[in-house]
Amino acid sequence: MPNPNTEIVYLDPYAKYEPFPPPEMAWEEPNGFIAVGGDLSPSRLINAYRSGIFPWYNEGEPICWWNPDPRSVLFPEDIRITRSLRKSIRNKGYSIVFDKNFREVIRACADTRAYSDGTWISEDMQYAYCRLHEIGVAHSVEVYNRNDKLVGGLYGVSSGAVFSGESMFSTERDTSKIAFVALAWYAQQQGYRIIDCQIENNHLLSLGAVNIPRKEYLNILKSTPAPLHADWVFDPSVDLSRWHPQQTD
Repeated sequence: MPNPNTEIVYLDPYAKYEPFPPPEMAWEEPNGFIAVGGDLSPSRLINAYRSGIFPWYNEGEPICWWNPDPRSVLFPEDIRITRSLRKSIRNKGYSIVFDKNFREVIRACADTRAYSDGTWISEDMQYAYCRLHEIGVAHSVEVYNRNDKLVGGLYGVSSGAVFSGESMFSTERDTSKIAFVALAWYAQQQGYRIIDCQIENNHLLSLGAVNIPRKEYLNILKSTPAPLHADWVFDPSVDLSRWHPQQTD
């Protein structure tokens, strides 16, 4: 049930700069539901992420917006890199690239979810995030094998001191984890304070994600932002198998 006396907030699809409701209006059940409607224009999405809100809905349904409490996040310095994962990074000849083929990454994420349990990454969603990528707000982390085939990756949105990971995929063992390690490395280098994982799941918990109160998350979101780079570049000389995130130079 929703919070007492909470009504559904409907967003006008033609009012692209319409403010979102304050976080205290988010429902307790379903956790974090805060509004419905609106659109997926770049201005609306940017405003949403700046407010700690993200869209999540099934294809064919109205757009639903969420601001859950608690929030699943990863502090880059706390990522867990197991021995077996370091071995995969070191021995399997994978290469890591940022923003080479964003469209293929988001399509692969959608295809993976469609194969398993249906997808919320609809054609409209793919188009919307590709537009964010074109203006330097959304980014992809890509993992290629020795045959230069894309075998894993993730995408997400940069907002202030937070990078919000949206989805990941893998077609070879550990490749989504390798992409996540590369993201954590870059986030630490560039001054992102957290990677927003949005909603807890076992895969991200195994990599070091934790739950924090919504209020703490929003305070971090509004703290000193990381430098805005339209084009992300991964340094190929970096050996992630030897990276120890809690050791600083």
